[in-house]
Amino acid sequence: MDYLKKIEENRELQIQTLQDLVSIKSVQSNPVATKDGEVYPFGKGVQDAFAYTLNKGKELGFEIKNVDHYGGHIDYGVGDEIVGILGHLDVVPEGDGWSFDPYSGAVSDGYIYGRGTLDDKGPVIAVLFAMKALKDAGYVPSKKVRLILGLDEETSWNGMAYYGQREQMPNYGFTPDAEFPALNGEKGIVSFEIAKKFAKTQNMGLDLRSLTGGAAANMVAEHARAVVKHDTPESYGQIRELAAAYREETGYKIGVKGVGKSLEITSDGKSAHGATPEAGLNAISIMMDFLGRLNFSNDDVNDFIQFYNTYIGFDLNGEQIGCGFCDEPSGKLTLNVGLVSYDRESITLTINVRYPVTYTDEQVFAAITPLINKYDLGIIKGRAQAPIFMNPESPMIKTLMEVYQQNTGDYESKPLVIGGGTYARAAKNIVAFGGMFPGDPDLMHQKDERLSIEKLMKMTKIYADAIYKLSQAEFRITEEE
Repeated sequence: MDYLKKIEENRELQIQTLQDLVSIKSVQSNPVATKDGEVYPFGKGVQDAFAYTLNKGKELGFEIKNVDHYGGHIDYGVGDEIVGILGHLDVVPEGDGWSFDPYSGAVSDGYIYGRGTLDDKGPVIAVLFAMKALKDAGYVPSKKVRLILGLDEETSWNGMAYYGQREQMPNYGFTPDAEFPALNGEKGIVSFEIAKKFAKTQNMGLDLRSLTGGAAANMVAEHARAVVKHDTPESYGQIRELAAAYREETGYKIGVKGVGKSLEITSDGKSAHGATPEAGLNAISIMMDFLGRLNFSNDDVNDFIQFYNTYIGFDLNGEQIGCGFCDEPSGKLTLNVGLVSYDRESITLTINVRYPVTYTDEQVFAAITPLINKYDLGIIKGRAQAPIFMNPESPMIKTLMEVYQQNTGDYESKPLVIGGGTYARAAKNIVAFGGMFPGDPDLMHQKDERLSIEKLMKMTKIYADAIYKLSQAEFRITEEE
């Protein structure tokens, strides 16, 4: 049974399918009601990507199901046990500075460019065509293989919750939404807001009129913008001089220009996934660092900026604010300020923390509370996801590692624990497996996200082998795993 040969036979169709899917801008938006009375809960773009993928699954000869537009699946084989592969079709906003249209699926130098090529449309299509290759080769799995399509993984996970309440969830499986070789754990994730209301002031001098920055909590902020106003505009010259000196001293990008009677200050960083803030440069932290060199007429503004620069700043591990936890299985905690919003009455920071697997979110909050109270700040708790951890010697991890090693010849890489949050948390006995390869640049959530066509084909072969081995009658996994 040569299913790997079938993968090569479908190469051009697979590439075109991914290009077509990438061309659909599936960023979550407001719900849309149709003339027929149906509701697309995550907006038209996400629904279009969902419908396209389901229809493609049907064209390829599989059974499909749409669960009220909250999610769905593509089925292959029969059996009481379900081997699940959980992927998602929604993407984060595209951002700026792309070399190609982020929704073109353009091919250049052997790469397919576009938002979602890595996270997670490329791996989803790799799984779909791995299933097709097995089917075309005549393989009939003794367990049901189910490709589950999530639609709001980048935001609330409400779709997967809705789906899971109405459909049988898999007995075990993987999500192709991280990296190889195989992941046996994911750090805990908690998002929260730090907020402060400001007292009004009639003091003359420099006034911070507005401050915004970032695109999402789980992204390193690429841009930030502040507008300041002074009752004596001649003082703007001094701010311009400070900005020039700051650029010279730090190398960071700070821009200053007049806007009416006010002055606009902009900062530019480098976007990255919130799970790996060290791969980016936070424009909010650059902005706060620069604003800390100015003296505003409102003491509350000055105090908050001082708090930020003293206890957050460019620290990515939470050490300055008091939650610098670390453990042996998963390493250091990471902290990312994804968003800032200020409107002269209040300011809000949206923070995303990935904490080690042996800790809890309660410990994170307990650690930062003393400083929060000292500065009379408020905390608004948001979405929290507990860490997961699977024994690296479990049958699941050992099988996936063997598949990866046999297909790549890489016997050096070991199972990983990451800071990312995947659908491995959505069901029992699910782990993340691919699709980014060791040594490749992590362009998830970044501009010029792209996937090598050769890597697309390689991951398809890996997934075909994994599905084949996991769907064998003799493969077993216990709840204890």
